Amino acid sequence: MTNSPPIQKLIKDRWSPRAMSSEPLSKEELMPLFEAARWAPSSYNAQPWRFIYAHRDSKHWDLLFNLLVSFNQSWAKNAAALVLILSRTTFSHNNKPSPTHSFDTGAAWENLALEGHARGLVVHGMQGFDYQKAIETFQIPTHYQVEAMIAIGKQGPLTSLDDSIRKDEHPKERLSLDDLISEGIFNFT
Repeated sequence: MTNSPPIQKLIKDRWSPRAMSSEPLSKEELMPLFEAARWAPSSYNAQPWRFIYAHRDSKHWDLLFNLLVSFNQSWAKNAAALVLILSRTTFSHNNKPSPTHSFDTGAAWENLALEGHARGLVVHGMQGFDYQKAIETFQIPTHYQVEAMIAIGKQGPLTSLDDSIRKDEHPKERLSLDDLISEGIFNFT
């Protein structure tokens, strides 16, 4: 399949920049992103995703910021909000294991990212943080799994980034569709 089929511009144009302006986001600007996440599909409509967030300059900011590895701190310091994403590993209706909790939470994250992009915001997901420290800091019970973190803010100038990060501040290439799909057999490296 040499030509990529056309898709929605909102999806194709979304990427994860790091340059943010340090401008605050109001609750009215931030809450629609969580509302978009709320509408994601999930097994049994369990909605296993949970979000712990903090605005920069709030008393909760350091709890989230201090989880980040130093590389992510170097640019996320300019974010307007940080978010910790969790998923409930068991169904709330019967406490049995939910095999798709991470999958479903990924759908919620994508809704959040697309809503942010549609509103002209930077929404950057991260795995570069201390997962165990997150569990301890927020006293997360064992039936929840820490999934990822997100930095959210308004687009900033490239000069807000260190030189080492600036050179990589552009949309990334994607694997070809041929590398991602196979009809009827496992045919991947």
